[in-house]
Amino acid sequence: MAKSRKKNKVISKNIAQERIKYLFELARNELSRDAGRSERYVSLARKIGMRHRVSIPADLKRNFCKDCGSLLIPGQNSRTRLKGGCITITCLECGGVKRYPFKSSKAK
Repeated sequence: MAKSRKKNKVISKNIAQERIKYLFELARNELSRDAGRSERYVSLARKIGMRHRVSIPADLKRNFCKDCGSLLIPGQNSRTRLKGGCITITCLECGGVKRYPFKSSKAK
């Protein structure tokens, strides 16, 4: 009985990861037409991740604002700057700032 329960958890986590990726694709496609619907897709993806204890992949995690929940597209509703060893992403809708460190090629 323990094996089937473990197998079910693995299957549900895989399904949750697929749904998260799909919802982010829908959010990206819908952003130009309806920003509210795009935010809804992002919030659904986050809820699925929390419910099933699945982390959102790093490449997708950087694509939404944790403050207002909007999908971030550079040049459209976010600003990206490189300064002092950090990537700074600013949401132009709410003003939220996210910073990610990086190592420059000059240091090597």
